[in-house]
Formats: sequence, structure tokens, C-alpha cells
Amino acid sequence: MLSRVADSIYWMQRYRERAENIARLIDVNLFLSIDAPGEDDQQWPPILMTTRGHELYQKLYGKPTQAGVLEFLTFDERNPDSIINCVHRSRENARSSRDTITSEMWHELNLLYLFMQRTAAQPRKRIKSLFEFYSHIRRSCQLFTGIKDTTMSHNEAWHFGRIGNLLERADQSSRILDVKYFILLPSVDHVGTPYDDILWAALLKSVSGLETYRKIYHEIHHAHVVDFIISNREFPRSIHSCLWRARQSFGVLEPEFSSGGKAPAGHPVRRVQDLCVELETLTVYDIVKRGVHEFLDQIQCRIAEISNSIYDTYFAPLPGQEAPRDEVVAENPSGGVEPS
Repeated sequence: MLSRVADSIYWMQRYRERAENIARLIDVNLFLSIDAPGEDDQQWPPILMTTRGHELYQKLYGKPTQAGVLEFLTFDERNPDSIINCVHRSRENARSSRDTITSEMWHELNLLYLFMQRTAAQPRKRIKSLFEFYSHIRRSCQLFTGIKDTTMSHNEAWHFGRIGNLLERADQSSRILDVKYFILLPSVDHVGTPYDDILWAALLKSVSGLETYRKIYHEIHHAHVVDFIISNREFPRSIHSCLWRARQSFGVLEPEFSSGGKAPAGHPVRRVQDLCVELETLTVYDIVKRGVHEFLDQIQCRIAEISNSIYDTYFAPLPGQEAPRDEVVAENPSGGVEPS
């Protein structure tokens, strides 16, 4: 298939997944503001850290407040990772690959785009329920994924989109866990208290994993949460699960490397394989001993390396060729790494 089509579908899914994750984070934090009132100054800055927008927010808004963070992460077009920008970029990538995706996929993504545009054009006070608004975004993103999986042929294009979706999800899960473990807890005095349990439960809700977690562990304990989000291969939003399924899709795209052959160093298949093997052999105690923050920081760097190598291997124009100006390569001039 054409590299520009694969590139568009890959980024269509990354941006859509990012919009869904931001909406999920905001939705959970709104509920958290009810469960733990009076902590506004401590609840909203971690979301900015998770989405890598804290420095830009400070320049534009100053002190983090609920209203400011909601505006910045949802409608502010100056923020490259705002929901409205992510939806717009996902739609543009879908538009450039209309011959490959299905009409049902385009229709659903276009509905979400129009919904965001209409809402952005009206006064914010006219949003009757913030909970319903962000839930609508999440449901629309999830519906799009379901439509893609049930209407699009599971060919090379579908696997490129799946890889983009899973890499973005793994990266977001690592950032959510990193912020909670390293930043969110205001004081060691809170460790083991009901307040601490509320925060860990909010973390699990932000990855839609609280109910699944309780079926396995019953009680909330930070080591179990870390193990669940990093290593549990059966939980679809864990880091290991995302990378393991991305590895499966690479096996379809590169069958010679999945049937015993070893991919060369630096190849995205090799990078994903090596990371999956490491996650399979590490225990939660190994991770805690190495340092959870340091470990997650390394995971994020390696996911970025995988993304870079995907661009170099599949999407980069051949020597002497110029990338079309209207393609996603122009949106991501750093070589496949999304704007941050």
C-alpha cells in the first residue's frame, strides 16, 4: 500500500486515541472534584503534566484553575494537544485516506468534528452538563473504533491504524501512571489514607480499569495498581497489552520477522519485540526497585523511538522524493513523532 495512506491512517488513530484519553482524564477529574472537594489547586496541574501542556498553559493562563484547564485542553487551538485540535487532525488524516476507510468511519468522525465545532462556537456556559459533554466525546471515539473494526478490512491499512492506536494508548497509560506516582500525591502523610485510595481509584477510572482491577485484587494497593497498568496483558489499556498487540500487527506487516527471523537493530519490529520481552520478564518489585518514575520515563522514550523508526521504515519519502505538502508528514516534521 502507499506509504502516505498508511501514514494518514496511523496518525488518524493516534490523534483520535489522544482526544479520547484527554476527555477521559477530564471526566474523571470532574468526578474527583466532587469526591475530594477543596483540592482544586492540586487536582488540575497533574492533568497538564500528563498531556505535556503545563509550560504552554502557564504562558497563556498562569495559575491552573478548573475553568482554565478545561478551556486549554478542550477548545484552545493554541494548544496542539487540545481535544478540538486532535479531532481536527484525525479528521484531516481520515479525509486524505477516504478511499481506504469506510463511509461509516468517515461519517462518525465527521459527526464528532462538527459537534466540537458547534460547541466551540457557543458560550461555554451553554454547556449544560460537563459530564455529558466529555462522555459524549469518549463514546464517539469508542464508537469510531468499533465501526473501524467491524466495517474495514483487516488488511495492512487496518494494522497501521491499530499500531498507531496502541502506541498512543501505551504512551498515555504510562504518563497517567507516572503523574500519579511521582506528582499527584501531595504528601507522604496521605499514603494509606482514604484520600490516597480515592486518588488511586481515580487513576484506575482514568484508564477504565477500576472494575477489572477489583475483580483481580479486590483492595487497592499501589504496587498492585502499578503491576496492573504496566504488566497485565489481559487488560486492554495496560502498557504490556498495547505493545503485545502492536507486536501482533507488526507480525502481519512483516511476516518474515514473526516466523523465526530476527529484525535488524533499529527496526520498529525489533524495538517492539525487545520491549515486550523486557516487560514479560520484569516483576513489579523489579520496577519499584529501579524507580517507577525512571522506568516509565524510559518506556515513553522507547515508544517515541518506535514511532520514529516507524516513520523512517514505512513513511519517509525515498531519497530525491519530496513529501506531498498536504500529507501528515508535514504535520509531524520531527519525523513521525507527534507534536508536543
